[in-house]
Amino acid sequence: MKIKLFLTIVIALILGSSCKSEYEALLQSNDIAGKYDAAFTYFEAGKYSRAIALFESLKLAVKGTAQDDTVQYYTGMANYRWGDIFTAETCFDSFIKTFPLSVFTDRANYYYIECLYQQTLRYELDQTPTYKAMDYIESYLKKHPDTEYKGEFEAMLVDMNERLDKKAFEAAKVYYHTEDYKAAQYAFRNVLKEDASNIYREDVLYHLALSSYKYAFNSVYEKQKERYMTFTDDYYNFISEFPESKYRRELDNLSKRVEKILKKK
Repeated sequence: MKIKLFLTIVIALILGSSCKSEYEALLQSNDIAGKYDAAFTYFEAGKYSRAIALFESLKLAVKGTAQDDTVQYYTGMANYRWGDIFTAETCFDSFIKTFPLSVFTDRANYYYIECLYQQTLRYELDQTPTYKAMDYIESYLKKHPDTEYKGEFEAMLVDMNERLDKKAFEAAKVYYHTEDYKAAQYAFRNVLKEDASNIYREDVLYHLALSSYKYAFNSVYEKQKERYMTFTDDYYNFISEFPESKYRRELDNLSKRVEKILKKK
């Protein structure tokens, strides 16, 4: 029994070694057709690292031939499936520029955008990758308004826009929470100046009004009147846009308090 098990293990090792040797021998050979077929066999089997190595070894050999765009495209696809998004992005970017009229170009654009989108980060982190992805998607949709991927790309834009809106709002809130109400006023106004359609507009205007009130409340007596009047302006701007807001009662109470203060002054 032990001898049989031993022989089984030895045979398995020999076969495994043989397969590996065949792959390495093929990789180092000049058998273009064999490499080409094997690369796709490995790709279809999900053995992407081997497929990548074979596709890479074919690039110079098939350059300028009918197989050129196929090898370049599937090099990107193998890297994408393997999870190397950064290399895949580079491959698809190069493919799009080199083969603008290939039958694979539309799909290459799709996966290039997927790579860009997957590299974007949470709102509290650097948003440079987000801007890069958004710029490319918007440019692509202008050139290809009827693309079959339009819905997916627009959903990506919505998600990234919301991320940028949240980042801007949360950055302004830092000044409010550190009680730098003058800076908070400026920051909240700037959020809406940069993007009037910010999805947190109601919250931005609410915090702006609170910042104005607290800035006035903490000011020296001589400057309170002018600053309370700024709050009043912010208050009316808020209720004109959001008359049914959950913040309405709180701001109404502050407005009544300010009215009494201004009458005395």
